[in-house]
Amino acid sequence: MRFFAAFLVFLFHLSLLDAYSTPGEQHGPFASAVKNGGWAGVTFFFILSGFVLAWSARDDDTTTSFWGRRIVKIAPNHVVTFFVALACYAYASATWGAGIPNFLLLQAWVPRDDVFFSINNPSWSLSCELVFYLLFPALYRRVRQIRAERLWWWAGGTAMVIISLPLLVQLLPAGESFGPNHANSPLYGHSITQMWLVYIFPPARVLDFLLGILMARIVLTGRWVGLGVLPALAVTLTAYVLSLQAPFLFSLNAVVVVPFALLISAAAARDAQGRGTAVGGRVWVWLGEVSFAFYLVHQILLSVLQERFGYRETGSLAEAAGVAVLIAAVSLLLAWLLYAGVERPAVRAWARRGRARTLRVARDQPSADGPGPGSEESDRPVTVGTP
Repeated sequence: MRFFAAFLVFLFHLSLLDAYSTPGEQHGPFASAVKNGGWAGVTFFFILSGFVLAWSARDDDTTTSFWGRRIVKIAPNHVVTFFVALACYAYASATWGAGIPNFLLLQAWVPRDDVFFSINNPSWSLSCELVFYLLFPALYRRVRQIRAERLWWWAGGTAMVIISLPLLVQLLPAGESFGPNHANSPLYGHSITQMWLVYIFPPARVLDFLLGILMARIVLTGRWVGLGVLPALAVTLTAYVLSLQAPFLFSLNAVVVVPFALLISAAAARDAQGRGTAVGGRVWVWLGEVSFAFYLVHQILLSVLQERFGYRETGSLAEAAGVAVLIAAVSLLLAWLLYAGVERPAVRAWARRGRARTLRVARDQPSADGPGPGSEESDRPVTVGTP
């Protein structure tokens, strides 16, 4: 399912190219249909992230081990794509004030579009993901302490805060608006500060992540209401269509957040029952595996195509569609290369390190004859999922 979300983001960024959304036709059929695809895809990622981490959490996992696995999952891909983007096109406009926060994944904390959308644009979401990972052990412990019969109330309350946030943010001064650099984007003319608070600001997006954790606990504790995948998908598609007509700040997240939470939970519940879904085959699983890399590389290719090769117009609808398919295919190829050459080796190397450490700890465990090295109470790590 992750690949569909990544592909939505791809379609949105594709629609921003001059060839697909010229200044004289900013709201053509294609651009109008996918104008909320970027926001929706990221919201899906954030909810899914909380859901999957809660679903797979182990009581014997340590906080430091969890943090290490998650950082090694995102950092290598980020570093590689950061420097590739910088070398290909971003060097012309990059500044130290934008580049350093971006490299350190702190850009989402800065309410300036030339910072949080700098270098490799999609990497801003990793700034939020890093916060999610740091908070997850504590959040998960607290959620596990919630009584099963109250989980739906907590999920509903979290969703209501997310939905209400755009209304509260509108009460704040609008400040500076997105300017000519975003002329082809739905962002153009809207408040940078208000958009940042609703969509970019990490503490606000933690709510999406928390909702995912709560929904996972609802399914795991047997409190799922039994909503099927197809009805949940129908609700999701309807919500997306409605988001196209919603006021800007509400279209970023509020309209689709509950349908996404229901869809992810419905799919997981079906899998847990052993029935599977249509996206459970090998091809879909592989696409899901490379989706993170696809998410990070596609914007680089799109930017190079326009900024370095001057691709700004198409002669026909067939040509536009053909180029779009070609761009998607090349992005997928680059994603596989990044996944196979960087992401997977890094994750496996970290896993081998973890297994080696586990074996060393096992050898040092106290025997029946007395305590051994490392047996002190102060050396015991805090475990994820344990109060």
